[in-house]
Amino acid sequence: MTAQTSTALACIVLAAGKGTRMKSDLPKVLHPIANEPMVAHVLRAASALNPDRIIVVVGPGQEGVTKAVAPHATVLQPQQLGTADAVKAARGSLGEFDGDVLVLFGDTPLVRPETLSLLVQARRGAGNPAVAVLGMRPADPAAYGRLVQDEAGGLTKIVEFLDATPEERAIGLCNAGLMAFDGRRLWAILDAIGSANAKGEYYLTDAVAVARDQGHACAVAEGDPADVEGVNSRVELAKLEKLMQARLRRQAMLNGATLADPDTVWFSADTVLGRDVTVGQNVVFGPGVVVEDGVTIRPFCHLEGVVVRREAIIGPYSRLRPGSDIGTGAHVGNFVEVKASTLGNGAKANHLAYVGDADIGEGTNIGAGAITCNYDGTFKYRTQVGRNVFVGTNATLVAPVQVGDGAFIAGGSTITEPVPADALAIGRGRQVVKEGWAAAFAAMQKARKAAQKKG
Repeated sequence: MTAQTSTALACIVLAAGKGTRMKSDLPKVLHPIANEPMVAHVLRAASALNPDRIIVVVGPGQEGVTKAVAPHATVLQPQQLGTADAVKAARGSLGEFDGDVLVLFGDTPLVRPETLSLLVQARRGAGNPAVAVLGMRPADPAAYGRLVQDEAGGLTKIVEFLDATPEERAIGLCNAGLMAFDGRRLWAILDAIGSANAKGEYYLTDAVAVARDQGHACAVAEGDPADVEGVNSRVELAKLEKLMQARLRRQAMLNGATLADPDTVWFSADTVLGRDVTVGQNVVFGPGVVVEDGVTIRPFCHLEGVVVRREAIIGPYSRLRPGSDIGTGAHVGNFVEVKASTLGNGAKANHLAYVGDADIGEGTNIGAGAITCNYDGTFKYRTQVGRNVFVGTNATLVAPVQVGDGAFIAGGSTITEPVPADALAIGRGRQVVKEGWAAAFAAMQKARKAAQKKG
């Protein structure tokens, strides 16, 4: 029996599958769950174990996968010759690595670091097994392969459902697919795996039988079946999205956020909510959202790429777009859109406004219907509004323009020139009043109708 001498860890993520049942030009592992590619979730879980290296196996023409997994190294599996062949594609990158080698799949986005750690611990456990396999006990074993153990709990073989005897099919412990290997014995095991099967492929599951034939022990670690659910179709993609959202909602609440109706709140994988955040119904968090403590997000809001500072109030029906920073105690109200802008502490845009490519000073009020005109058809420009400014209803600020501290923009004004601090700016046509005109107009219209009836 080989003595264990290393606690180093490498992870190999198999991501070369074409995913033909997805019926998509996008590689399967790039389809998103919680607004991140599936493979990104797997890499996050693997990275939590602090491995010495992570290698992703890709197929021909999958440059998009290579880009998505950077800075992690990728290796090419030239032909789809099975899972064992895919692992062997990483041989050149691993070289003489003598630690543990964890094999994961890029289409199992729900896998957690805790589960991977259990598998590594099983590989490093009693008897120094050459291979450890992750097992699970699904409610419906269906056609899963079964894990057959000896009296001491060691793994003797993986038997596929179609090849299993009635006694073996009665076993509740099923193969979840993930494996951990002793790196010093990995290549001898893989090299001995043959392809004498219906598909003529090299199956990683055969590693157990080969290891046993070589006189090595094999072990089992049990995990949650949900952790290893894979994606082979759009239907399964939708199912796993729901499972991921349930996890993210639960974690948000455990971390101190209140979700008024959790099932209607949709998170991205990287959403960060502080303590005592309240989120109303039907709120969607796109990628890159950070919400600090004490924020209230009212129903029907969409946030993406934004930082919301402490005690701010958002919504209902607000849209916060990428590049925005909402200051402490600021208010963004119903049917207000903010894009690539900063709202200073205590600033308010309470209804029906568009704030784009602008810097709004603290304490400033953006009136209903006010907009920043940031685009001239070719270029975008910024609007600079100082502190404690009052921007009246239906005002239009045509960028690039600056408004000084304490200025007052009259309602309905179009502002195209700089406004000094503490000034009143009026940019609209002068009102004309013609007394009695409305009554005369009504009389004229009445006479026209009478004439039409006579005609």
